[in-house]
Amino acid sequence: MRWGIVTFPGSLDDRDAGYVLERIFGDSVTTLWHKDRSLHGVDCVLLPGGFSYGDYLRAGALARFSPVMESVVAFAREGGLVIGICNGFQILCESGLLPGALIRNRSLSFVCSTVLVRIEETDTPFTAICTRGEVLSLPIKHGEGCFVADPHILQQLEDNRQVMFRYVDAAGRATDEANPNGSLNNIAGIVNATRNVLGMMPHPEHACEKLLGNEDGARIFRSIKASIGAGPQPGTTSVPPGL
Repeated sequence: MRWGIVTFPGSLDDRDAGYVLERIFGDSVTTLWHKDRSLHGVDCVLLPGGFSYGDYLRAGALARFSPVMESVVAFAREGGLVIGICNGFQILCESGLLPGALIRNRSLSFVCSTVLVRIEETDTPFTAICTRGEVLSLPIKHGEGCFVADPHILQQLEDNRQVMFRYVDAAGRATDEANPNGSLNNIAGIVNATRNVLGMMPHPEHACEKLLGNEDGARIFRSIKASIGAGPQPGTTSVPPGL
């Protein structure tokens, strides 16, 4: 499988994600610089965590205007798979590929901890091998992770089953105490209406090795690999051998 990981000035988790995808899963990774316009025929684009362009103005607001995002938006609208993690989620919302916005945590402070998230739906390429109601333990690290949306948008997300992950407690309940940032409806991740673009605040790339004590994040990447293996995704383009 061929992954494209976008690197913006200020990205932090691009190399972490690349390490996991290459060393743990044995896949091919292409680094996509923020000034690139070609996606080089990748199967899935990953927008990593970090502080793109220093989070000036607001998180993700400047990254949406980068040349590579023009190609990512076109790729996604043709059906290509895109996953945005943390800052990547913020960029997807700013670019219009996902509804809603990520604002300052209700504590007005940066949070860095491990949270529990419940998988709400499995009919997406990102949760294909998971079980509905399954709870994953994943790390978070963000200052602007509070997901908000207008009431009618929030209702659409719920009605269309676009909420993929929800913050929960050890019993699997979406309680206020289990919500680390104040996100509406305890939302930790959503997909677009066509279910080929995912944004999530937790970091699955930091939970893929037994050596580190947690492999729950691997469920997300294995789901994507299984979905790609099931057949070509709309919007992907092949690269002739040798190029």
